[in-house]
Amino acid sequence: MLGGVPLVDAHVHAARLSTLKPSWSGWAEQFSGSHDWRSAYDAAGDPVPERLDALFAAEGVDRVLLFCEYSPRATGIQPIEHNLPIVDHNPTRFRLVANVNPHLHHPLASEVERQLDLGAVALKLHPVHAGFHPADRELYPAYQICRERGLPVIIHSGGSTFPGARARLGHPDLILDVLEDFPEVPIVLAHGGRGGWYDSAAFLALARPNVWLDLAGLPPKKLPDYYARFDFPRLATKMIFGTDWPGTPGPAHNATALADLPLPTDVLHAVLSANAAKVFPGLNI
Repeated sequence: MLGGVPLVDAHVHAARLSTLKPSWSGWAEQFSGSHDWRSAYDAAGDPVPERLDALFAAEGVDRVLLFCEYSPRATGIQPIEHNLPIVDHNPTRFRLVANVNPHLHHPLASEVERQLDLGAVALKLHPVHAGFHPADRELYPAYQICRERGLPVIIHSGGSTFPGARARLGHPDLILDVLEDFPEVPIVLAHGGRGGWYDSAAFLALARPNVWLDLAGLPPKKLPDYYARFDFPRLATKMIFGTDWPGTPGPAHNATALADLPLPTDVLHAVLSANAAKVFPGLNI
């Protein structure tokens, strides 16, 4: 909690280092600063559930959404099964997020169903790292399954510095067909249009009731500048706190920085946890 307010980190990567390309560890070291994320890992480079749980407890995080990723061209393959021991250790704090790559998974629908049946509370799509258009008709069965199950889809929006990434596929406007064809599905724009597309992401969040912005990887003190063309307190009502851990100075650091922004108390509480509770089922917070 932060000052008695529940805290949800809706964007966390607790991957086994052996499954990743070297650039991933470099990214984590660059953006973590003094935050000792490696204390949650063993000598082999695997996250230790007890240590990871203790780290997030010390950071005041009540719920954590654990991402997997199947992006061999950019970061590597981080199977969802690797996150199961973490959830088993503390199913109250940790939740799974599914991920599929149409270049790897066929038929796509069966893989989506398989991962969701493991208990995932959302589906993440990473067009930038995996190299696909987010509105490709091959993905429509995945959106349909999420519509039927009442689950949100998280879509990477914005660029990426990882070798092998295709930044152009992160433009928020690429999901317009999806928004029109699946208006009932909550869509979370991870990273809020990071880079040159903050305005596009913000416009969609304000124009569409089912679009939300995840703040992962965005320094909170810079948010008013990133979204300077918008009424920031109003836009913040569509924001969901997330850090992109371990590439962050730490959840507590970011949450405290967010609390320093000129936001009404109810809006701050919504960003820290209430919005996530609306979007992601079963957080019970």
